[in-house]
Amino acid sequence: MNRPQPPAAMTARSIAIVSSEPALFLAEAIGDLNEGANFLAQLSSEVWETLRRKGTQVTIKAGSSVFLQGDQHEGIWLIEDGVVRTFYAAPSGREITLAYWTAGHFVGGPEIFGGGQHIWSADVMQTCRLLYLPAGAIRSLIQTQPSFALCLIEGLVAKGKCYSALAQMLGTRSVVERLAQLLVILAENHGRREGNRLFIERKITHDQIATIVGATRQWVTITLDKFQKKGIITVARQSIVIERYDLLMAQVGSD
Repeated sequence: MNRPQPPAAMTARSIAIVSSEPALFLAEAIGDLNEGANFLAQLSSEVWETLRRKGTQVTIKAGSSVFLQGDQHEGIWLIEDGVVRTFYAAPSGREITLAYWTAGHFVGGPEIFGGGQHIWSADVMQTCRLLYLPAGAIRSLIQTQPSFALCLIEGLVAKGKCYSALAQMLGTRSVVERLAQLLVILAENHGRREGNRLFIERKITHDQIATIVGATRQWVTITLDKFQKKGIITVARQSIVIERYDLLMAQVGSD
């Protein structure tokens, strides 16, 4: 897919980016999912105006890419609205989803000053409005705006924790445990309770689940069916319902 080129900068707005929903990635602690969102919230309106003047607003449609694995690092993108998925593609073509990032987060690191190549890709799941900050603008802001430098460090720390959590899950948890943990995360952050049941309202396909937990779509379908036969969940065409949250939690530490 072709990457859109940033258009001319739009009028600066001195408002912070507001997170509407948590990011999604594998983590032991559910509370960690939105760490790093709104990492620029402490900036003054004056610094926000400076930041927006140096940046470029970009709108990217669903299904397009923000950057591709192997592209040169040239800057970062602040997500103002929409969802961006970051993922790694192996030479075989198999993908592992690193995270689904929402408003308030950024993508494009870790080489924020440019140089080197992106070691993963980012594509747009929902049409996104982003603020693109080129490497030169980031360097200038760090040199002249200490508050921005501190906020960016906090954002990078949060990213490091995210990918560390993912590595820990992939290295220490079985694939069954990872699937169960993902369902717990979805239930906690996107669940609607009706009596003793939890309806997961975020639509997610078996293919998407597979690339998050590191499995095949066929394995995910078979394992969800096993969970259903045990009375843990009910799988419908458009939704997953948690019938027995206690049994689901037991699966997280079952293997």
